[in-house]
Amino acid sequence: MDVGRIVKVSGPLVVADQMGESRMYDLVRVSDARLMGEVIELHGDRASIQVYEETGGIGPGEPVYLTGEPLSVELGPGLIEAIFDGVQRPLDKIREQVGDYITRGVEVNPLNREHKWDFVPKVKEGDTVQAGDIIGTVQETTLVEHRIMVPPDCLTGSVKEISSGQATVTDVVAKIETEEGLVDVKMMQRWPIRAGRPYKEKMGPHIPMITGQRIIDTFFPVAKGGTACIPGPFGSGKTVTQHQLAKWADAEIVVYIGCGERGNEMTDVLLEFPELLDPQSGEPLMKRTVLIANTSNMPVAAREASIYTGITIAEYFRDMGYSVALMADSTSRWAEALREMSGRLEEMPGEEGYPAYLGSRLADFYERSGRTICQSSDEREGALTLVGAVSPPGGDLSEPVSQATLRIVKVFWGLDASLAYRRHFPAINWLLSYSLYLDNVAVYFRDTVGEQWNDMRKEAMRLLQEEAELEEIVRLVGVDALSAKERLTLETTKSLREDFLHQNAMHEIDTYSSLQKQFKMLETILLFHHQAEAVINKAEIDLDLEAMFALSVRERIARIRYLPEEQLNEVESIKGEVKEQIASLAGEGGDEDA
Repeated sequence: MDVGRIVKVSGPLVVADQMGESRMYDLVRVSDARLMGEVIELHGDRASIQVYEETGGIGPGEPVYLTGEPLSVELGPGLIEAIFDGVQRPLDKIREQVGDYITRGVEVNPLNREHKWDFVPKVKEGDTVQAGDIIGTVQETTLVEHRIMVPPDCLTGSVKEISSGQATVTDVVAKIETEEGLVDVKMMQRWPIRAGRPYKEKMGPHIPMITGQRIIDTFFPVAKGGTACIPGPFGSGKTVTQHQLAKWADAEIVVYIGCGERGNEMTDVLLEFPELLDPQSGEPLMKRTVLIANTSNMPVAAREASIYTGITIAEYFRDMGYSVALMADSTSRWAEALREMSGRLEEMPGEEGYPAYLGSRLADFYERSGRTICQSSDEREGALTLVGAVSPPGGDLSEPVSQATLRIVKVFWGLDASLAYRRHFPAINWLLSYSLYLDNVAVYFRDTVGEQWNDMRKEAMRLLQEEAELEEIVRLVGVDALSAKERLTLETTKSLREDFLHQNAMHEIDTYSSLQKQFKMLETILLFHHQAEAVINKAEIDLDLEAMFALSVRERIARIRYLPEEQLNEVESIKGEVKEQIASLAGEGGDEDA
């Protein structure tokens, strides 16, 4: 094994010479404590290494051991339900080995080498296979069938041997004869984290990822294979929003990366997810979840690697043909790790001290999303949707990380501290947020939910924008200066805000709304608006607007959000009441035709 020598230590940065055999992003072991590190800069035979563990006590002259391999993750059965740190060390195994606190130089295999999995072959001897083809399956959990694939770098060949039954991840389960010789296929693959896994073709984002969150699905949808960001100040609900997406989004696999967030927030995730039940199956949500935990008190360099560790695991499940949702909380902490390493490398700083390559690194990360035709002969489809939280200091969206992210992603869910202080959650500001997937997914919503879906959405957004303008007038001269139609607009938008956009994540029913429920809720609110507007237009004398706004059916409209899905047929009777009560009020006002 080639050995270099340390010449400088600066926090997580170690500089070593005699490193002429190393390459960029090679994995190395620093000092006799064998701390994990990665080469991030080369000058001749001198290498700069970012170390993923505490470097206290390490000094010049100590050895650096070269491995000749890039920093990679192990991919195979055992990923689901696992909790890894930023460089894919299983935290439960570390705890068994060294106790509650991670000590330096701990080496633990990411995947269990002793556990035997029941391998079921899907091809037979003599079959022709190519890279990405599924040769067998393992029932990893009750929710996830782990599909064992031919490695991406394997040539087309014929199956020479294939076994079945109990095997570990390192056992050879098949042998493929290719032009270059016999290839052993194991259940475990290794893949460098900084290289995207190959696919055949990337497809357009035309199918929405249904989240059950009304403001997202109706107003600012994200497509499967799309990218979204959730920027917002402290306390505005970024983490809870991502938890909601992880729980309820119609993704088959969830990868959650706690990147630099506070330890108590990650503890909530670790305690809450095993207790949550998957809405489709009734099984614990953890049975289709992978967690990456690299909290703010863990080494800063490992925070930088955790994002790539998570997305490589997510790409692996995408290649199996699954729809995967990746939650990164938060990319601001990842960017801070980049800034610290850049400063220690003495690179020329960019805006606010962030490195000049911040934008390109963010783009590299988000561009690994997509809805793809996988690299295989059966051309199966997979999707990887990325949702990144951004934590701008003081909620300032003009800072570099937020701006660089907005130039890349296509959905912006802007969290607003003023909404959070008013206890309006999710605190997504409907006047600031946007989705560039609206036109892409419009056909899906029209065909799946209802012809009027897109028109209703546009009308609701128009009313909400009008409300913002009317509020300025009300603040100046009072509500009495408004016309009857303008006062109706304020009442309708109040219902939109309080009954539709507001959603209680802690309520067992309101926490999730199906598309059909969202459609019926919005349709009923707008029905009241249209019926009331028609009466106002026809009225020959002044109507009693206060009586109209206090109709008993308004309370029933507000309670639709708490209706279980199986009782949605009650909405038709509520719509009937809307028509009856407004018609009777119009009759009392002297306009029988209304």
